[in-house]
Parts: sequence; C-alpha cells; structure tokens
Amino acid sequence: MAVNHLAEVLTLSNTHIAIEAAATVAFALSGLMEAARKRLDAVGVCMVAGLTAFGGGTLRDVLLDRRPFFWVEHATWLWALLALCVGAMLFLRARHFEPTERAMQWPDALGLGLFTAGGTHIALEMGMPAIVAVLMGMVTAVFGGVMRDVVCNEIPRAFRDHQPYAVCSFAGGWVMVGAYALTWPLWLATLAAAGTATALRVLALLRGWSLPEWRSGAH
Repeated sequence: MAVNHLAEVLTLSNTHIAIEAAATVAFALSGLMEAARKRLDAVGVCMVAGLTAFGGGTLRDVLLDRRPFFWVEHATWLWALLALCVGAMLFLRARHFEPTERAMQWPDALGLGLFTAGGTHIALEMGMPAIVAVLMGMVTAVFGGVMRDVVCNEIPRAFRDHQPYAVCSFAGGWVMVGAYALTWPLWLATLAAAGTATALRVLALLRGWSLPEWRSGAH
C-alpha cells in the first residue's frame, strides 16, 4: 500500500512538473514573439521572455514577502530560458509565428490553471485571507503577460482582448479556497482548482466567449 501511495505521489509530481514546464515555455514563447515583433536585441528578447515566464510568480513572492524567489531556488529554469531564447533567435522565423501561437493556447490554458492553483495555495499556507489568496493566484497566472505587454509599450492583452482569462483564474482560485477549507489532499485540491480554470479557458477558446466592454455612452 505504501509503495502504491509513493508511486501515485511521484506520478502527480512528475505530471505537475511537466505541465508547469509546458506552461513556462508557452509564456516564454509569447514573450519571445512579442520581442521579435518589436525588433528588440538579444538582451531585450531574454528580458521580455523572462518577464513573461517568471514575472507573475515573482510579483506574488514580492507581495507576500516570500524568499527566496522561486526562480532563485530553482535556477535551472534560468538556464532553460536562456537556451530557449538562443534557440528561438536561431531557428524561429516570422512564418512560424502564427502556428506557434495557435499551438501555445493549450499549454497556456494548462499553465493558467496550474499557476492559479499553486499561487492560491501558497498564499493560503501563509495564512492570507481567502480573497487575498485568490488574487495571488491570479497574479501568478496573469501578470507575466501583463508585464510583457507593458515593457513592449502595449495595453496588456489580458485587459483589452475581451477573452476570459483572468476571470477563469479567479474562478479556479475560489475552488482552491473551498478545497483548502474542506482539508482536501493537496493533489485533489490542485486538480480541482487547476481543472476548473483550465476548463473554463478551453471553453472560452472553443466557443468564442467574450467579456462585455464598458460602454460609457461617449463617442
């Protein structure tokens, strides 16, 4: 029985790492392509990619006064990011942008869910109120892309394209809060919260859901 339990834990851990890696790559690639569109140099490409991949988690850690930052604790991610940037600059061309962006939507949706669950759980473990924990989950999942767009002198896409993104994270965060209050096992709470946010994002993409824009009556 103990061996079976250990196998389940290891399988979950490996799956978690694989999804997190896919999401980090997806976020970094979106930063890479935005940097390429803006014709940034090699330093700019690495900075924008790094902000997109790690910015949300770093901002969460700053707000929660949590040290060390996750990318300091796991420095292998920095080497992986540098390798990705170098490979992209060598091999990625403009004709690859559109199919790459389409393919990235799915790991991005998975990453949205997983980062939401992880960020919310970290805040709950630190004793934060429920609403703060949910917002920390949103920050983790969404604000890397916001930083990317700000640095590239764009209105953040999460605020202007009307596609549900932060809203999906918000919903997933509350599922984590509920599961935490019910003392569910972490793997089950993560599955429920990440699954909710990911499923909502996938449905939004497949069905073309959009958020209403503010109509102030001005022309």
